[in-house]
Amino acid sequence: MERIATGLALLLCLSCYQVERDCSDFKTGTFEFTYQVDGVDKKGEFVRTEELNIDYYENKVDSASVRWINDCEFVLTKLNPKNKSEEKAIHFKILTTNKDSYTFEYQLAMKDPYKKKRIEKGTATKIK
Repeated sequence: MERIATGLALLLCLSCYQVERDCSDFKTGTFEFTYQVDGVDKKGEFVRTEELNIDYYENKVDSASVRWINDCEFVLTKLNPKNKSEEKAIHFKILTTNKDSYTFEYQLAMKDPYKKKRIEKGTATKIK
């Protein structure tokens, strides 16, 4: 009986915990992120306004339009795609936030019926 009471108390405490998610602070600004290519960590930077997202990585610049779904979700669509794959929009969802960074997940906005659904995660830090 004591184990059941302890388990219920623990469950009650855990169910009260809420992840911080103040996404409005991250709608615009200059951000830094890390990513991996062939197991090597690399850094990139992007500037996001209400309507544009400009990526700077590996001496390249890439621009996309931003369409906000709500304060924590948005869709990026490349402005000048170079191939069919780049024409596909990407859906981003901010999962958690803290003082100067946020954790997000992203996937293709439209599911490709011939491919397995792939969801990736990342972290971006606001630097300006």
